[in-house]
Order: sequence, then structure tokens, then C-alpha cells
Amino acid sequence: MYLIKTSLVDIKVETFAKEAPISAKNFDDYVTAGFYDGTIFHRVIPNFMIQCGGFTPDMKEKANKRAAIKNESSNGLSNEKYTLAMARTNVPDSATSQFYINTTNNTFLNKADSRDGVGYAVFGRVVEGQDIVDKIGAVRTGQRGPHGDVPVEAVVIESITVCEA
Repeated sequence: MYLIKTSLVDIKVETFAKEAPISAKNFDDYVTAGFYDGTIFHRVIPNFMIQCGGFTPDMKEKANKRAAIKNESSNGLSNEKYTLAMARTNVPDSATSQFYINTTNNTFLNKADSRDGVGYAVFGRVVEGQDIVDKIGAVRTGQRGPHGDVPVEAVVIESITVCEA
């Protein structure tokens, strides 16, 4: 279990280490290293998802020294509301630190239903703070340099730590 301490309120999540061992360990490694501390929810699209894990409040991409991981989208987990999944580029095995929280059921991102036939790997779910996820998903967004859908007022991840269930 993990506590995501944000500038709003805390969110508690759990990972599915059995179903998504590579993604869950990857997340845990970033948490243990303190990588997420001071990052923001940098991409918010209402009725879709909130993405985080890669940018600082000034929209500078945080240096990432870890290798990309294998996509585990065939793990049987679904991109349902309040699940966590690995963000990636168009390259299937390109996920590193960034992840997103689904704010609605996005089954079209599952391997079986995705346009690219690959999909996005779910590796966890929100167990407390769903209302905060909804609140983040409704913040006002705009353009920041080349980036769209950026919250006008930063929602900062102050820290992510391991916590009791």
C-alpha cells in the first residue's frame, strides 16, 4: 500500500504485484528512490485520466535514469475507473516513471480493445481518496509551452511512501 501525499489531500493506492509484477516493482523502485517527490499531475483530461510522475511544477521533465519496462497489458487487468496504469509512448515497451489514474472506465485502453493491439498496463488501484482523484480530474487546464491539458494551478505530489493497509 502507498500513500500519495498531494498538495490537495492524500490518496492511498495498492499495486497488483501478482498480476503486474514488472510494473508494480517499477513503481515501488521509483517510490523507494523518492523520484516522485515534488512532481506534478502534468496532464489532466476530464472524464478520461490524470497523468503524473515525470514533470516538476515548472514543467521541466525530471531526469530518469531507469530503463523502460516490458508492457504487461496482457495481465488480465482492465483500465477501469480509479485504476493506475503505466503511461508510455507509441513504443509498447517504453514505460518508465509516468503513470496515470483512470477517472472513468477506459476499456478501449485494454490490450484486447486498443487501436494499436498493445494497450496500457494496469498495475494498481486507488483504495482511498477517489474524491480527490475526481477533484484533480476536474481542475482547470491550459497550455504550457508545447504541453496541453496542464493544470493551471499545479497539483503537486509532495511524496509517495509505503504505508500500512
